[in-house]
Amino acid sequence: MRSIGELARDSGLGVSALRFYDRAGVLVPAWVDPVSGYRWYEPGQLEEARLLARLRRAGMPLADIRLALASWSGADTDLVRKLLGAHLRRLEQGLSDARGEFSTIRALLDHRENAMAPLRLASVRLSAAAPELAAVLDAVRFAASTDPELPMLGGVLFDIEGESLRAVATDRYRMAVARAGVTGHGAGRVQVIVPTPLADAMRALSDGEGAVGLAVDGDRVTLEAGDRQVAGRCLDHDFPDYRRLLPRAGGRRAVVEVAAFRQALETGPVRSEEAGAPDLSVLRAEDGGAVTVCADTDEDPDGIAVNREFLLAALAAGARDRLVLEFGAPTAPVAIRRPDDESAFSLLMPVRLEN
Repeated sequence: MRSIGELARDSGLGVSALRFYDRAGVLVPAWVDPVSGYRWYEPGQLEEARLLARLRRAGMPLADIRLALASWSGADTDLVRKLLGAHLRRLEQGLSDARGEFSTIRALLDHRENAMAPLRLASVRLSAAAPELAAVLDAVRFAASTDPELPMLGGVLFDIEGESLRAVATDRYRMAVARAGVTGHGAGRVQVIVPTPLADAMRALSDGEGAVGLAVDGDRVTLEAGDRQVAGRCLDHDFPDYRRLLPRAGGRRAVVEVAAFRQALETGPVRSEEAGAPDLSVLRAEDGGAVTVCADTDEDPDGIAVNREFLLAALAAGARDRLVLEFGAPTAPVAIRRPDDESAFSLLMPVRLEN
């Protein structure tokens, strides 16, 4: 007999997924301990679990998966083949439909690009306090993308307007925003995307107590601190309109002691929905304002699953002993804010659990 943990390890299905498929009647354990409720599986069920994992990765509907597994051990494989063929035709039709929609969207994008001018000026010079700029870069750098397929996200956006510089970074799954005050910039709005290596060099140069000078000249950006200087080219892309992604007011707010909350995350239960997938922590906001890390056996419809590594990075970037967590619906982003600075925050997208 295999334990549920052993079957999860050998099949590529997560423990929580196996529980879900048990409740759905798709893959029922051979024996359940009446005292502990622990599930045990016969050796022959490993093949079914691996088949289930493959069908799930292929996106087959649950009803068809149930039929395929029920027919798998029989001598007549005709039903299984028909189910596979029907699902493949659905996928091909869906891909054809998606290509048609994407073609229309690209045409709309071409029209918009021709009609819109980038938010750039020929030349702008301004100054900022070095510690403030360093803190801003520390607050957002962790969220910058490393995906080569999305080069426009591989840097930090500097959004300069009036006496404010907003730094923004996102990798689709998380976003961080922070603000620094600047002087010397007049009217108008300027946006440049500073590549992450250049942003790191700027952070290293902003280690003093005085002021630093920032200059944008076309596609080139320069930071000066005394007699030291770093410069480089901006990314030749347009950053997404991050303002449309900002969290809405409302929802539940909870103040967490960062050290204790970090320990709860690092030592608490985790879920992993796929083999090789990141560890997930399931959070629940209590009525009294506390945040708990749910046990793996909890069946809580209000639990919000997040990438544990990403959440720990956001806590570190928050750079405070206490932080505010904002929760909306289970499918809405979790916001991590500083109690003393509402302009610096990060967003973390939740992860949909199989069950």
